[in-house]
Amino acid sequence: MGQMDLFHPGCDPEADSNGKPWGLPMDYTPQSIHEFDVKTIVLSKGSVATAARKRFVERICGLYPSAQIIDRMDVPHNKIELNSKSPSELHHEGKRTLVFGELNDSVRFSEEENNACPNYWHFSVYGFCPYGCRYCYLAGTQGVWFLPTVKIFVNLPEIIERIDRVAGGFNRPTAFYSGKLQDGIALDPLTAYSTVLVPYFAGHPYARQTILTKSDRIERYIDLDHNGHTILSWSLNPPGIANRHETNVPSVERRIVAMKKCSDRGYPVRAVIMPVILQDGWRDLYHDFLRDLIKEVPLDRLTFGGICMYQRAMRLMNEFLGKDNTIAAHLHERATGDGRIRYSHQKRVEIYRHLIAAAKSFRRDLHVALCLETVEVWKDVGVSQNIGQCNCVL
Repeated sequence: MGQMDLFHPGCDPEADSNGKPWGLPMDYTPQSIHEFDVKTIVLSKGSVATAARKRFVERICGLYPSAQIIDRMDVPHNKIELNSKSPSELHHEGKRTLVFGELNDSVRFSEEENNACPNYWHFSVYGFCPYGCRYCYLAGTQGVWFLPTVKIFVNLPEIIERIDRVAGGFNRPTAFYSGKLQDGIALDPLTAYSTVLVPYFAGHPYARQTILTKSDRIERYIDLDHNGHTILSWSLNPPGIANRHETNVPSVERRIVAMKKCSDRGYPVRAVIMPVILQDGWRDLYHDFLRDLIKEVPLDRLTFGGICMYQRAMRLMNEFLGKDNTIAAHLHERATGDGRIRYSHQKRVEIYRHLIAAAKSFRRDLHVALCLETVEVWKDVGVSQNIGQCNCVL
């Protein structure tokens, strides 16, 4: 079957946007992503249901002429079946599979319990990401464990309409976070969603966008009028640690260059040092990295977090790195109150005290916070006054 045979007619041109001002990007050229080796493309339910969606999907598929295109328009994106059996094989196949679909429950409020997370609104225009971090916590979540495919949700106008309705219920600026269940920028070269989302948030009186990423593909962001309403956050680790545990990911050096470019364009820029990974010499590695990072990038906020993964994610990590890997060696075998596996309480307090003291020695006024930590750890580290002022919120 030819690549475009599946893009059959029969869609309703009038159903594209129904007069909504925020439609799918059309006037742009999709660009390939070095880290995303697409072997299979799946068209799930709703992916080409309108003329606009059809044109959007066609343009991206045109970047991958040798990819196998599978018609599964009878099933939703989360019911696609892959052939691999073992978790590691499934994970590998999923990272090479691009699924187009629609996500109806795209704007949600987080429901963290038994830690100090303030909870927040988050939204999904993507699912998962093409990168290969061996410690990935998302790998252990329900949706990704059974179907670790990379997803693009094409119902962008409806997602924005939902954000608009939620934000309309507030009379104060409120953050909507992209990064809880995906990388917020990695797929932008394919979709150009930034060219719709950044202007939308720039013009909204209350809605603000916060994004977490490991990508360096910020070309489109540079020329957008953001009005300070989009906050860009990068997940980082010292290069000596990232190079060991992050495969097929833009280098830390490239990410820092991207951070500087965005800061120069007026974006509020944050860094999330997470997960802190223990190895020989970790204190000096993180100390020197923080010195260089804080010197180069005018950070709006700096958040620290340790390993916090579900049992399934730990199982997958051990398949990739071996059961005697340096990360697993420092973890408690039993999960903490929120179901995640972490370093011991005492070790986390030691880590955060060291990192915060280092960061403050380089910039005393820098706002620091902890990610997915207990109230007790915040208190013992001495930063409990900053609870609720961490990376994902304003």
